[in-house]
Amino acid sequence: MHPILISIGLLVCSNVFMTFAWYAHLKELSNKPWIIAALVSWGIALLEYLFQVPANRIGYTVLTVGQLKIIQEVITLSVFVPFSVMYLKEPLKLDYLWAGLCLVGAVYFMFRSRFA
Repeated sequence: MHPILISIGLLVCSNVFMTFAWYAHLKELSNKPWIIAALVSWGIALLEYLFQVPANRIGYTVLTVGQLKIIQEVITLSVFVPFSVMYLKEPLKLDYLWAGLCLVGAVYFMFRSRFA
């Protein structure tokens, strides 16, 4: 399998864990002291890093750091929006669309030399 596809797959897994580590405690642990939420989040974040570090190492064999970062941001928004709407029950806003369009522009600028 191509390193970019492997990297993207690992980054998607990483982002699922990251999103839960950063935001799930708002719903699930809101009645617990913040230190409990922090410790639980750190445990989840460890799992995130077990996907994120290899994703970046594999991706860096064929992509620049800037390209990896932009891919990460696109994946982050792609994971965060469904999470916030379905799990946290936040309203779906057009602002997510506008943010996504800005990321499309970022992808274009980071990858345009690759296809020139």
